[in-house]
Amino acid sequence: MGNYNQKTRITASTIGVLLGISGFINHGLFEILQGNTPTKSLFIEAIGKSHRFWVHGTEGAVTLIPNFLITGFFVLLVSIAIIIWSVKFIHVKHGATVFLLLMILLTLVGGGIGHIVLFIPVWAYATRINKPLDWWRKVLSVKVRKILGGIWAPMLVLTSLSWLIVMELGIFGFFPGQTNPDIILNICFGFVLLTVLLANITFISGFARDIEEKNLLKNQKIT
Repeated sequence: MGNYNQKTRITASTIGVLLGISGFINHGLFEILQGNTPTKSLFIEAIGKSHRFWVHGTEGAVTLIPNFLITGFFVLLVSIAIIIWSVKFIHVKHGATVFLLLMILLTLVGGGIGHIVLFIPVWAYATRINKPLDWWRKVLSVKVRKILGGIWAPMLVLTSLSWLIVMELGIFGFFPGQTNPDIILNICFGFVLLTVLLANITFISGFARDIEEKNLLKNQKIT
């Protein structure tokens, strides 16, 4: 693939895996723990009262399946599919589209709601994995590309850590030095938005890195 953008693919794969893990842990497992009981409505609390660690640790979700046990199993299956697809196939033809459909399916079977603000931009950027980055080449100057390309890896780490904090807060509600649940909830929302911001910067940094690596490879072939 002549237009294959490796850093863009790695970024999409990493965040895709994290989204799959959050569906598996924060929703699927806890829904299964609620057992063979009816959900009663489309909107559910993935973490039941008997398994809740803090007052806001409910992990709200939407499900079309009227049973917690079955919902949980479907979430686990779709989450595993998202993890595998993100690692192995997100770069293939229509790979980004299948990723989007899997994430929509995860949302509809009880895999959460908050992840929507993250998986949509991930899907959009993933569509560029095998596309020329001509527009970005024009928008990002050589100097800016070198700076952004240099911070790609640290930004990917920060994005991952930020989402892991969201996962932890969603279940346990633990944040150093803070015990007020309402403030912790706002902190959780803040980290969700921070993750989205960091993800955008990471993808753009990945674009810059991919462009620079292609330029380097082109120059090596010329010489």
